[in-house]
Amino acid sequence: MRWRRHARINAVRVERTGVMQKSFADLEYAAKRKTTRRERFLAELERITPWSELLAALTPFYPKGEGRGRPPIGLERMLRMYIVQQSLGLSDEGIEDALYDSQAIRRFVGIDLSRESAPDATTLLKFRRLLETHQLTESIFNAINAHLAKKGLLLREGTIVDATLIAAPPSTKNREGKRDEEMHQTKKGQQWYFGMKAHIGVDAQSGLVHTLIGTAANVSDVTQAQALLHGDETQAFGDAGYQGVEKRDENLECPVTWHIALRPSKRKALKDTPQGNLVEWIEHTKASIRAKVEHPFHVVKNLFRHRKTRYRGLAKNTAQLFSLFGFANLVLAKRALLSANTQGAS
Repeated sequence: MRWRRHARINAVRVERTGVMQKSFADLEYAAKRKTTRRERFLAELERITPWSELLAALTPFYPKGEGRGRPPIGLERMLRMYIVQQSLGLSDEGIEDALYDSQAIRRFVGIDLSRESAPDATTLLKFRRLLETHQLTESIFNAINAHLAKKGLLLREGTIVDATLIAAPPSTKNREGKRDEEMHQTKKGQQWYFGMKAHIGVDAQSGLVHTLIGTAANVSDVTQAQALLHGDETQAFGDAGYQGVEKRDENLECPVTWHIALRPSKRKALKDTPQGNLVEWIEHTKASIRAKVEHPFHVVKNLFRHRKTRYRGLAKNTAQLFSLFGFANLVLAKRALLSANTQGAS
């Protein structure tokens, strides 16, 4: 509240004097020498994000603010606030607090507290609901991929399919007094998990995600394999959980060669013979190709800190996953995009 009071006071001063006054925080920030990891991350995100494409995808659905009433906050500012929230794994209230705590985040979003207050959690909530209502997170995902394809970073010759579990709160201590009915249990190894699955199709060359499906955790991986293909690939790769995929009805007429890993028990039983060594070499080669599918999972779960569902229901959580994996693609392609931007500037 103290920040907001100072913001109003400074806004009055600017209105009276017509002079932009820098706050103590701005002067202190400008004088500091060390660049933090968060500052570097946001600076890189600023450079690699296709802002014009994303704004073009969202503009037709964003309120214009015509007529009476308070005009809506600018679309680009809300989009920037949303991107920071997803990239740093913050709640609606968390990103509102972060805007007041972090000068780096304020610079990225475009907030000057000497003249205005930051958008609050309720405003961001309404923006997220707008994205969910019109399936705009999928539009964000597609716009990012179209941008990467123009840069020559998305090829269409091979696809790696995989899925990861995302836990959901199992507690019944909530308003409804029960667990999320759209989430389910599944057993992996000797442990039970409750939540959902994110099934992804990844470009075998670049490791970028081109297809995403969200399901309950008890849905078998192999049932979603066909839907994860974009249709132009000739080769597809999967782990042992996709055994028998080529025999399923939906795949009988699919002109794709499937390369599925042996089950661990069969791989351990391979004999030390020329034939056994050849099979082991083939399995090792397939595993080295499949390793790329772990990179987007690493970014989403470890860098973006998305290890548990944040909302109730598959639709809302899948909508968030489209944004997360879209931004993960940008992070994975960061080196190529920064290099291209540097060459373009020179």
